[in-house]
Amino acid sequence: MRNILVSDVMTRNVNTIERDANLLECAKKMVRKRTGSLVIVDKKSIAGFISNKDILWALIKKSQSALSEIKAKDISPKKIYTIKPSDSLEDAIKKMKKLKLFRLPVVDGKELVGLVTMKDILNFHPELYEDLREVSHIREEEEKLKRLSLAEKRVVVDYGVCEECGEKDTLYRENGNLVCASCLE
Repeated sequence: MRNILVSDVMTRNVNTIERDANLLECAKKMVRKRTGSLVIVDKKSIAGFISNKDILWALIKKSQSALSEIKAKDISPKKIYTIKPSDSLEDAIKKMKKLKLFRLPVVDGKELVGLVTMKDILNFHPELYEDLREVSHIREEEEKLKRLSLAEKRVVVDYGVCEECGEKDTLYRENGNLVCASCLE
């Protein structure tokens, strides 16, 4: 596998969006392209990354009308991890496991040239399934530990309607509000 390069398996036709696009435009493009994420670009340079989870988070925390006001660059992580097309597939797997990522933008210099995902790697090497599954398992376990530490601190109040999302669930008092477990996070 040392001889296989990122450029051998990466997706070359990357779904991108301009950095000043608003979240509504991002959501529409994700639906049109049937993708869960977009690479934010400024000309041909990578400027960020946005996923459907980022848009859902903004939708819940802000009003629907705010989606057309919030820019993609505003909710993109500030630190973007990338990989070079000349790096080995083994390096990509190590980096994904270490950083607990499912995809890495591929850059040559500062220019975006592709995207390598777990799916790309598994399509090429299905025998690596167990190695890569560890990434999602670690991420899931970290989330569970975070929820458990929150659970120790909160007081169950009642079952009712969450003041944040409007869903019926077990409610907890948080900063004077009655919220469900999902909104506590």
